[in-house]
Amino acid sequence: MPGVVQRGRGRRTMNEINMVPFIDVMLVLLIIFMVTAPLITTGVVDLPTVGKSGQSKPRFVELQIGTDEALRLRVDGKEIGRATLASLAAQVSTAQAGDPAMPVVIAADRNVKYESVVKAMDVLQRAGIQRVGLSVKSSAAP
Repeated sequence: MPGVVQRGRGRRTMNEINMVPFIDVMLVLLIIFMVTAPLITTGVVDLPTVGKSGQSKPRFVELQIGTDEALRLRVDGKEIGRATLASLAAQVSTAQAGDPAMPVVIAADRNVKYESVVKAMDVLQRAGIQRVGLSVKSSAAP
């Protein structure tokens, strides 16, 4: 039965919702979920495994820029010679052996000026070398 308010001459019904039972029900549901959540076991998925593939290492041309800003070219870990900015594009194209998709990786010393690395990248880009990247050493996570 709704609450009745006595005012003046007449009796009127009170048009307010009593929130206390609603809050009680919500707190009981919260406690139930808090107790049952740790009891739910997570599903373990057993993924299939495969062996290593028989693919060979990808070949790439490495351009090393030393602290003296000298350019050295290496293919598959073997040094093929020194280069200058003027002859860099021709030597890289020769090292790619007709495969323009072979990537060129620039490995520069930490103390080399950024300008030297950008100039080398610019020369390679102007020569139409499609894939140029930078080599970095990953640091150990603390």
